[in-house]
Amino acid sequence: MPPTPRSITLDDLAAALAANAGASRRVVALAGAPGSGKSTTAKRLQCALTETYGIATQIVPMDGYHYDDAVLAQLGRSDRKGAPDTFDVIGLKTTLTRLAPAFQTEPVAVPVFDRGLELSRAAGRLIDPATRLVLVEGNYLLLNDQPWSQLQPLFDLTIMLECDAQILRKRLLTRWRDLEYSLADAQQKVDGNDLPNARRVLADSSAPDYFLIHADAVRLAGDAKRPTAFKGKTT
Repeated sequence: MPPTPRSITLDDLAAALAANAGASRRVVALAGAPGSGKSTTAKRLQCALTETYGIATQIVPMDGYHYDDAVLAQLGRSDRKGAPDTFDVIGLKTTLTRLAPAFQTEPVAVPVFDRGLELSRAAGRLIDPATRLVLVEGNYLLLNDQPWSQLQPLFDLTIMLECDAQILRKRLLTRWRDLEYSLADAQQKVDGNDLPNARRVLADSSAPDYFLIHADAVRLAGDAKRPTAFKGKTT
């Protein structure tokens, strides 16, 4: 039986990662539903590790592996952009393999998603060989389904953020409204795509090593018992 995931605060997570940082690079997964605060959390964690502990840390966003809109149109999946089957998962796996401790002799270029333009910028960020901690953030990093489940052995530590549905919906509506979508169109984006994707994350993800306690969440990791929404971690 897999161990019950523990809860942890951001400050304690940063301290634990710093205490275990050594010459060998570590790759950490930060997973969660859309709107749960993954990008903000990753940036805060990077800042703490870099500025407080002096640990060279960089972020690899899963969103950089979005299929382009032209590809989604060919696949008939334009209305479901952001669903698990609209990402280049094997491309992400290849990048994670290159970022493994055995390959630290040259920079690795990774794509970065430009939310304002709704497209990925190829080679938008370089992961320097001196990077000791790589934070990979994205919705489906712990998804049990193929091909996503192929990623899990590449992570040294896995973290999950959970967030109350009402908070998620509010954040997601704000995201689309900030991109100048009408209220009706923003609601359609959230209810027709974002929230179904969020439910998929909660229903079909493996149990993480830790649940991250987040001040804005109604319940991110409040008790030590694994939520029934999460299945056992695959091995």
